[in-house]
Amino acid sequence: MVARGAQLMRDLIAAASIAGLLIPEAVAYSGLAGLPPQAGLIALVIGLVVYGLTGSSRYAIVSSTSSSAAVLAATVQNMAGGPGAHLAVAAMLVAVTGVLFMLASAARLGGMSDFISRPVLRGFTFGLALTMAIKQLPTFLVVPIRHGDTLRIVVDLLAGLPHANLVSLAVGGLALALLFACGRGSRLPASLMVIIMGIAASYVVDWQRYGVAVVGAIDLQDIGLHVPRLDRNAWLQAIELGMALVLILYAESYGSIRNFALKHGDTVSANRDLFSLGCANLLSGLLRGMPVGAGYSATSANEAAGAQSRRAGLCAALIIVLAVWLLLPQLARTPEAVLSAIVIFAVSHSLRPAVFRPYWVWRRDRLVTAAAILAVLVLGVLHGLLAGIGLSLIMTLRKLSEPKLSMLGRLGDSHDFVDLAQHAEAKAVPGVLIVRPEAQMFFANADRLFNGVMQLISAQPDLRAVMLSLEESPDLDGTALESLQLLTAACRSRKVPLILARLKPAALQVLERVADEQGAGVVLSELSVDESLLLLPPQPVSAGVKPDDR
Repeated sequence: MVARGAQLMRDLIAAASIAGLLIPEAVAYSGLAGLPPQAGLIALVIGLVVYGLTGSSRYAIVSSTSSSAAVLAATVQNMAGGPGAHLAVAAMLVAVTGVLFMLASAARLGGMSDFISRPVLRGFTFGLALTMAIKQLPTFLVVPIRHGDTLRIVVDLLAGLPHANLVSLAVGGLALALLFACGRGSRLPASLMVIIMGIAASYVVDWQRYGVAVVGAIDLQDIGLHVPRLDRNAWLQAIELGMALVLILYAESYGSIRNFALKHGDTVSANRDLFSLGCANLLSGLLRGMPVGAGYSATSANEAAGAQSRRAGLCAALIIVLAVWLLLPQLARTPEAVLSAIVIFAVSHSLRPAVFRPYWVWRRDRLVTAAAILAVLVLGVLHGLLAGIGLSLIMTLRKLSEPKLSMLGRLGDSHDFVDLAQHAEAKAVPGVLIVRPEAQMFFANADRLFNGVMQLISAQPDLRAVMLSLEESPDLDGTALESLQLLTAACRSRKVPLILARLKPAALQVLERVADEQGAGVVLSELSVDESLLLLPPQPVSAGVKPDDR
């Protein structure tokens, strides 16, 4: 009983700590997404409550995140209509994202975050953080911006720099300095501290007199379920864009959830978390809130504050509701330059070039990483993400489409067969060509492998058998089967037996069906190369020629 009481107390302390962090961030991320401040507060409370009731991680904090806010802004910024239409489109996209999460959970797609490779995700995160930091500078400087893309924003900033508002710059710069001074390695809610200081200063200084914008009224009177009423084309577009938002949110969320589960030896369920994120985003969308996910910074802050269970998130939601109810007029007095400072501070942990150093040391994925960063900066958040994913898939297919074709030989007197090019002591079996593709055989490389094997066959006119070792192919698609049929026909025309060795069960089953349909002509074997050689017909003995000792 005492232990439970101590655990509850630690959850309450953690809840109070993260509530002070999450409230300012929720308001700041609303501005980043181009939505009214109440959108972030609604999403925050819904994310904490829904995940606290249905999630699997005891540390994850589900709320609006900087990346989801930026992606949401990118997807709706070109939609026509006034602020009401903008809000309706954003709500529709969030609700659709929730439905897609729930469908992914029903289909048990908990591993879908693997579609984004870590180099691409790190490059995208770095480019996204840099983009978000740059887009906060116009608020700092109170400089008019005529364009929405990152590179031209920089040009507009440089052009408007002589006309910058020095008071706003001082307010934002001071807030940012305090955040960096108090926010790293400290349990103090630095973001809450700078908001309180900004609000307190507003009672002494009239910010608007000096051209410093404030948050303004936060309208919580019209909270209720709203089903967006848009045309069919808008819904179809929302489904397309929602898929990209699902990938980003889940990759970020499950990365946080999995890291802390591994750290503490906890068990989590990917499909359960998909369903939980789906419920939270669907409800947030219907209430005109923002998309939510398990951000790393909030989750790590929850763990550092001593949280012991999901009760910490539920208690934090209660504290946030009470704080907003009591302090709503004061939040409206917050200078926007302070909120911009909070956004820059929140994304600064992603602006560490050191995370890319291993790829340069390993000499792997350097181009993909750099391309992901540039794609976000040049093409924008959404198209940059899609370009990064597309490039990584293309490069993977390119590598798999040009596999090495190894000729195998016996290693000494053993039963092992190894690559002749890598082992000088290995010897080829006389009259038998043994070939192994060093990658799975599938549609992108089947014709190349067929042509490569045919070149090796043509170079050895006195062959008595050909063996293809397919241990790298757990299954075979239609293109691979057609190429193997062509190889069988080519060997039959030369009156040379063909053996397909080391077949996995799925590949063996489909090849047996092909053999039943096409007739004999190929020997199928699950055995090793050495054992499969015993399946060859005996070599005829002629004068001066000894039989092959197999």
